[in-house]
Amino acid sequence: MDLKTLNFDVSLGKLQQMSKDLILPARFAVKIFSAILDFASSFVARVLGSAPVRRHFHLLLSAMVLFGPLLSLWVSKYNVFANTNHFLYRKFLRSSWGWTCILSGSFVLVLSLSAKRSLSLCLRHLSRLLVAGLLWFALKRLLAVLEDAAGACYEPMPPEVDPSSSSSSSSSSPLLLLHQDKTKALCLRAHMQWRGYEVSQDVLILCLCCLLILEELSVFRDHVAPAGPPQKPPGAPLRLIFLLCTLLLVLWMFLLLCLLAHFPQFPAQQLGGALGYLTWRGLYQGWYKLKGSRFCPGMPGEGLLTSDL
Repeated sequence: MDLKTLNFDVSLGKLQQMSKDLILPARFAVKIFSAILDFASSFVARVLGSAPVRRHFHLLLSAMVLFGPLLSLWVSKYNVFANTNHFLYRKFLRSSWGWTCILSGSFVLVLSLSAKRSLSLCLRHLSRLLVAGLLWFALKRLLAVLEDAAGACYEPMPPEVDPSSSSSSSSSSPLLLLHQDKTKALCLRAHMQWRGYEVSQDVLILCLCCLLILEELSVFRDHVAPAGPPQKPPGAPLRLIFLLCTLLLVLWMFLLLCLLAHFPQFPAQQLGGALGYLTWRGLYQGWYKLKGSRFCPGMPGEGLLTSDL
C-alpha cells in the first residue's frame, strides 16, 4: 500500500468519525424537540378539548367584547398598540381570515389524511371552511351596503368660508358640507368625515375566527388520547400545525383585546361580536349538526375519529 492510499484511508476515517460526532448531538436534539412537541401538543389538546372550554369559550369572548372597552380607562394612548399602523395590525388583522383559513385548513387536511385516507371525506371537512369563508364575504358585502345606506359623508368647511367663524360655538364645531353621492369607502379615501351606523368588521371576523379555530382544534384531543380502540399516534407535522393554530388563536384574542382597549367603538364593536357569535352558532351549532343531509359538511372529527359518516 502506497503513501497516498494510506493518507486517503486516514482522511476517510476522520470524516466518518466527525460525522458520527455530529450525528449524535443532532439525534439527541431531535429527541428533545420531539418530546417537548408531544408534551405541549397533548397538554394543549386536553385543555382545548375539555368540556368547560368547549362549552363556555363563547361566554369568555362575549365578556371580552362587552367589558373590554373599559380597559381604555387604564391603557396609555402612547402604547405601541395604540398605533393603527402597528405590524400586527398590518400583517395579521387585515388578513385575519386568510391566516385562519391557511392554518386551520392545513390542520383539517393533515388530520383527515392521517386518520382516514379518504379524499371525499377530506374535502367534506374542508368544505366547512369554504362555507364559513363565503358567509364572511357575503356579510362583508351586506354590511358595506347597509353602512352606505345608513350613513352620510361630510366635508368640513374651511374657516374662511364659514360665515359665523367669529362665534365661539362654531370654532369648536365647524360646519360640515353634505355629500350624498359618496360611499363610505370613497368618503374616507377623500379624507372626509363619515357619520352613520356601522358594525365593526374587525371584531366580527376576530370573534368568528376564534370560535372556528377552537371548534376545529378541539377534536385533536380524541386523536391524541382516543377513548375507543388505540389508533396510530399523530405525527410531528400534525402536532406542529396544531400548536401553530393554537398560537394563532391566542394572537386573535390578544388583537381583539387591543382593539377594544385602544379603539373603543360602542356599539359598533358589540354588534360585530354579536354577528360573529350568531354566524358561529348558525354553522357549528345548527347546520353542521344536521344528520342525513347530503349538503351538510358535518362536525369536526365526524367520520375521522368516530364511526359516524
